[in-house]
Amino acid sequence: MQRGSKRRHAVALMLLGLPLCLPPSARALPAPRFEAVTLLTPTGILHGTLELPKRRGPYPVALIIAGSGPTDRNGNDAAAGLETNCYLELADALARDGIASLRYDKRGSGQDSLLSVPRFGRFVSDAVRWGRWLEKDPRFSSLTVIGHSEGSLVGMLAAPKLDAAGYVSIAGAGRPVGQVLLTQLKPKLTPALYKTAESIIASLEHGRTIDQVPTSLDALFRPSIQPFLIGWMAYQPMSIIARLKQPTLIIQGERDIQVEPLDARMLAKADPGARLVLIPGMNHVFKDVGPSMQANLQSYGDPRLPIDPTLTRSIAHFILTLNPLLGVHHAHAH
Repeated sequence: MQRGSKRRHAVALMLLGLPLCLPPSARALPAPRFEAVTLLTPTGILHGTLELPKRRGPYPVALIIAGSGPTDRNGNDAAAGLETNCYLELADALARDGIASLRYDKRGSGQDSLLSVPRFGRFVSDAVRWGRWLEKDPRFSSLTVIGHSEGSLVGMLAAPKLDAAGYVSIAGAGRPVGQVLLTQLKPKLTPALYKTAESIIASLEHGRTIDQVPTSLDALFRPSIQPFLIGWMAYQPMSIIARLKQPTLIIQGERDIQVEPLDARMLAKADPGARLVLIPGMNHVFKDVGPSMQANLQSYGDPRLPIDPTLTRSIAHFILTLNPLLGVHHAHAH
């Protein structure tokens, strides 16, 4: 696989559902094929799904990295009522555009629910191992790393260690995660409890654990998860994305109630060569929703609600322009 050089000028796009121009060979392909795959690591076996276009390769492949919490390869966490199928739908759409993909259960989710995650860096090493596994497969012409939410940072850290042709951030934080957590918590907590959360996050950001955590904050800051949070909080996404050499696509939904468009703009500012795509109706789990908070929240438990087509068209176009076998050499949307 060849690593593309990053373009020097910024292309900021506000896509309003208009079709992107894709090569004719990438349109309306038959239903994809699936392979159950496993990856042996020093600390356990990981499980995933390889989805292949129903045509002969070689074809580009995308590594899809899930967001925070025990979110499985399809974008679901049944115990928490999260049923979105957002990664499954993304993979299906990519396959129909001639792009293979691998999505996998993170440690602590799906088939890998019994595997512990003592440090944030373990997620990064897992992504790198999956990426190298894909790079060895002759069916694939190029590798693109796609990270969602927490997975945006994981992918950002993994991509330089791979021969990745491109990198895609979906709903990725531009601020360190401690600042994002405070933004999310402020409207939900009393002033006193918010002050406590500020103190806990400040300690974790300095590498110090907290023995006593209020019951109402235990789910976020319980002692067993603090080493993981300390590792996560140490990263500055803007500094990391600024050093990426891969062509980069940054996508953010404007109905996202977890990560703000501000974060996407911060990432794009740090990486002037990146393409920024803001999707007006899309929320954090890729669904097209109206302004109603109730509808937004309900979409987290409705796997029948399709993901926003602008998301899939944007990613497909980006990946296909990186693939020399398709004869497309310039990553410009039409």
